[in-house]
Amino acid sequence: MQYVVFGLGRFGAKLATSLFARGGEVMAVDTDETAVERIKDHASHVAIADCTDEIALRNLGIQDMDVAIVAIGENVETSIMATALLKRLGVPRVLSRAVSRAQGQILLEVGASEVFSLEDQMGEQLATRLIAPHILESITLSSGHSLIEVVPPKDFLGKSLKELNLRARFSVNVIAIKRRIPAINERGENVIKVELNDLPSPDQLLTPDDILVVVGQDERLRALTEPIAREVQE
Repeated sequence: MQYVVFGLGRFGAKLATSLFARGGEVMAVDTDETAVERIKDHASHVAIADCTDEIALRNLGIQDMDVAIVAIGENVETSIMATALLKRLGVPRVLSRAVSRAQGQILLEVGASEVFSLEDQMGEQLATRLIAPHILESITLSSGHSLIEVVPPKDFLGKSLKELNLRARFSVNVIAIKRRIPAINERGENVIKVELNDLPSPDQLLTPDDILVVVGQDERLRALTEPIAREVQE
């Protein structure tokens, strides 16, 4: 998967380096030579370019990218122009940062596939979501350890936690199970309600509506989720 990140401020730089660290092919672009120089060893490719210059973007091959992230928020006009240009170039998925609800609405109207705002660990979390869509949530607990929420693969379904024996096989702990249940709200609309079981029984059978909440070392979590990633890609 090929990614391009425009805007290498604190957020954009964190996003680009996180994508690269997770195995993505990443081009990092900014008009600031210092920002580009700072990240050159933590991205596949870097470039000094104006993200609103169509000729420059075509010369960089941006039209061949799978995902473009516009991490520019404060300069509203540049963000909007870049988003519209990326859409016109045919990039399949364009994610754009917004600093206000109004800006977010405009970005969607000009072609953004998705709009996001900044939150704690957002750069790292967005990288995880792009690289591993099967991981619904990822929280860094300490150096080398994380908590993730992951959809169980097909070969887990109908089996109990005792049968799966994930602690022995992967050295990870399932600390809770979330179950998605169809419901109707007070306005009569169909919604999905999530029930949390924070003391799952070893005999509980997993269903397609379950989400596993798992804690462990990052390398062990990767060993657990890599087969799930292959299943999602198929």
